[in-house]
Formats: sequence, structure tokens, C-alpha cells
Amino acid sequence: MENKLGITDEKTLAAAEERIEKKRAKELFDSGRLAKMPVGTYAGLKEIHIALFGDVYDFAGELRTVNIGKGSMRFAPAESLDSAIKFVDIMPHGSFDEIMDKFIQMNSVHPFRKGNGRAMRIWLDVMFAEAFGKLVDWRTVNKDAYNIAMEHCSLDKRGIVAIISGSLTDKVGRSMFLNGIDASFALEGLCSYRTEDL
Repeated sequence: MENKLGITDEKTLAAAEERIEKKRAKELFDSGRLAKMPVGTYAGLKEIHIALFGDVYDFAGELRTVNIGKGSMRFAPAESLDSAIKFVDIMPHGSFDEIMDKFIQMNSVHPFRKGNGRAMRIWLDVMFAEAFGKLVDWRTVNKDAYNIAMEHCSLDKRGIVAIISGSLTDKVGRSMFLNGIDASFALEGLCSYRTEDL
């Protein structure tokens, strides 16, 4: 994929991406910017996406213009993204069920060309932190179970709801957030760097 780093090898790009994105995620938390972003909105998700991917891709934070899918799932058509995002923005996020519905709906939108999952898991954590003072302990989430549940969550949300509800922790703080970044990225096979060390 065309990138600002001029890297043409897929494995080299993945490693560079992981290192940069984890460093930017840590900076988001340490700078206090994450706490100031609009919670549960596309605007907040866009800010997270730009922070993570802005050093790597020109399209960071921009709505995709192509149709995409993952496995058997097809995400919202590119031409309907504006209306789909407006719908997600007005969805409430004050209870666990509301937050999960909003997360699942944004997953079905998948607004960006790449990096939706990494950005959305941070976005989800910010909603839980604001509403309940909790985070997802991503270290307890099984990669295969999570990916299967996310692929089917638009049709049946019970799988992802069970995974997330069983993984919430009230240990909210820098250490849990940084460990969560490492575990969240590992769900996509990105585990060459430890966020704390970057």
C-alpha cells in the first residue's frame, strides 16, 4: 500500500507501522489529548485515526472512497458513509449495551481504508472509561474468538458482547492502557514492539 515512508515490502511496512502507531498511541495518552477528544463520536475516532496513522498514510482520518470487506463481511458502501456515520454519532453511549451497539454499528461502517480495528478499540476504551471508569483488558481477549465474533457481530452480537463484558477491568491507568495497546495490536498479528519501550 502506498505510504509516506516509501516502503514497498509488506513485512517491512507492517513493522514500521506497528512501531510508529504504538508510539503515537502512547503519546495520545501521555499528552492528555485522548482525554480531551469527543467521546463516542466519529470526530473522536477520526482524531485517533489521524494520530495513529498520520505519519504513515496520506489517507489517515479520511473517509474511504472504495468498498471493503473482511472475511464474509462487507462493510457499508463508500457512497453511504456520510449518512451511516451521522446515524452512529446520534446513538447514545451511556450504558454497556449502548456502547456495544455503537461499537458494533461503527464496525459495520468501517469508515477508513485501513486501521479501523486499532483505532476503534481505543475509541471503545474511551467510551467505557468515561461511562464506567473501566477499560477492556485486551490481554484476556482470545484473538481467534474475537475475530470470529467481530465478523459476525452485525448479525449476532452475543459473541462480541460476551467477550467484552468478560474482559472489562476497573484498573484504569497508563499501565493498563499501554498493555492494552500491545494486546489490541496483537489481535491483528502486530506484536514486534512493546509500547512502553517506544
